[in-house]
Amino acid sequence: MSDSIGIGFIGAGMNTRLRHLPGFAGIDDVRLVTVANRSEASSSAVASEFGIEGISRNWQDVVADPEVDAVCIGTWPYMHAEVTLAALAAGKHVLTEARMASDLAGAEAMYVAAEANPGLVAQIVPSPFTLEQDSTVIELIESGKLGELREIFIDHAMDAYVDPAAQMTWRQDFRYSGINMLTMGIYHEVIERWLPDEVEVLDARGAIFTPERSHWETGEMTPVEIPDCVHVHGQLERGTLLNYHFSGVEAGPGRNEIRLVGSEATLRMDVGAGELYLAQRDKDTRLLEIPVEQRAGWRVEADFVDSIREGKPVTLTSFADGLRYMRFTDAVMRKLSSSSC
Repeated sequence: MSDSIGIGFIGAGMNTRLRHLPGFAGIDDVRLVTVANRSEASSSAVASEFGIEGISRNWQDVVADPEVDAVCIGTWPYMHAEVTLAALAAGKHVLTEARMASDLAGAEAMYVAAEANPGLVAQIVPSPFTLEQDSTVIELIESGKLGELREIFIDHAMDAYVDPAAQMTWRQDFRYSGINMLTMGIYHEVIERWLPDEVEVLDARGAIFTPERSHWETGEMTPVEIPDCVHVHGQLERGTLLNYHFSGVEAGPGRNEIRLVGSEATLRMDVGAGELYLAQRDKDTRLLEIPVEQRAGWRVEADFVDSIREGKPVTLTSFADGLRYMRFTDAVMRKLSSSSC
């Protein structure tokens, strides 16, 4: 392959238009070769807006295009496994949008295919919320400044599903989202990034408060199968307890924070504001100033290209990392299915 890298886009949703298309367009010797969106009209509109060289009739044509060296998958989770397997089999590098897949079986198949093709880069778009804080949090944990880590709390509540008359979104449609629930996977990925431990799901409870909604495609009343709220209790190998709460039915401004409770200090992250607060024993809580050089920021497209050109290992986010959070998600879904709630 020459230094020029041709990217084919399968799906051009919000994150692809906001992040990936501008990101790849800004890298030297990267070509935006083709795009296949949900319709020819939408493909043409995206191609015109971002200077993509052409459009494809379907995703299979993108994978088969000899000018395409790497595929960026911007579809909903239900297509990730099928497209990834086809792309790797065709010798294409893969960057797929999160969540990794719609179910654990798909994620496992993706991981196996990636391992069978070590010369190809296989990367998942990472959880973006803590990129600028990750190195600081990891240093606080590994240095022992928090002491023995006793509890982890994640609380993300919003009002997206408060209105029972609101239409079902794709995130509530099991056919498209699969076992992925609310923002659970994208937040648990952060904890995996900070801590290497395996997690045991001890209990999970959830509820669907509006059992039917008008479907955004057909207008027909359709059963809702994905919970409106989820509570998860778990435990890390080291003994740390996990307490997760995700909700789409909380009116008002909502809440969005992560807390790490240690024997020496508590670290609280205001995720929305991107701020870290440290409360040490017998000391006032203080806002942590993170030096610019420790703020990694968004480099997804550049990292993907660097991995292709220079063989750099994928760190954000590998298929092995994605498989970990899909196993966690699957365990939560099984606990929910077995509960009486």
